[in-house]
Amino acid sequence: MTSSHKSKKQDLPPTAWAVLGLLSFPGERTGYELKKWADSSLRFFYWSPAVSQIYAELRRLEELGYAASARSGPEEARSKRRYAITAAGREALAGWASDSAEAGPPVLKHGLLLRIWLGHLAEPERLRARVGEHLEHTRGELAAVREAMEHAREVPQWAFPALALRWSERQHLAELELTEALLADLDGLAAPAASDAPDASDAPHSPGAPRSLNGLDGPDGPDGL
Repeated sequence: MTSSHKSKKQDLPPTAWAVLGLLSFPGERTGYELKKWADSSLRFFYWSPAVSQIYAELRRLEELGYAASARSGPEEARSKRRYAITAAGREALAGWASDSAEAGPPVLKHGLLLRIWLGHLAEPERLRARVGEHLEHTRGELAAVREAMEHAREVPQWAFPALALRWSERQHLAELELTEALLADLDGLAAPAASDAPDASDAPHSPGAPRSLNGLDGPDGPDGL
């Protein structure tokens, strides 16, 4: 491998390796099929690139000789370009997957928590409703993860993707637990706020208003004698 070729390999972004990883499983796939697979696997623990990103990476991978493509024959009503990994691509991907370099810390960008952080500017009920919506969304995502796990169990070559999906199932279960706790925390904030409401006895007195202190002051107390 030439030094320039090696430099190109090292400069590949994670998205390129993810697309090449999708091609590393048996079969040839179109860009659209790769997107569907990313939506049912990668997005649960990494992310799912847009179709335009997938095709951009496929072009890059072809230029490097890591992927090859061919158009379908006349047996298909609509011509499609299908992609497959090459021997050089599989070798490069294996090297990247087994690289001992630090993979980097997980990146958490929790949109809901950003809004919670700014909760002092939001209406409590609306904020609580957003948390409830997140609960429902997470339950839906958990169901999708489990559906993907069922599909993975049917294919022996998907044993390792199944492990990643199992991790994702646990992560979604933890997210549900954390969100339920967040709802309880919000309720805990609301309770003291209600108990701290000003009492009538705490209201300031106007200069001409009668006052009472243990029944001693006021019209019937010493001042009223």
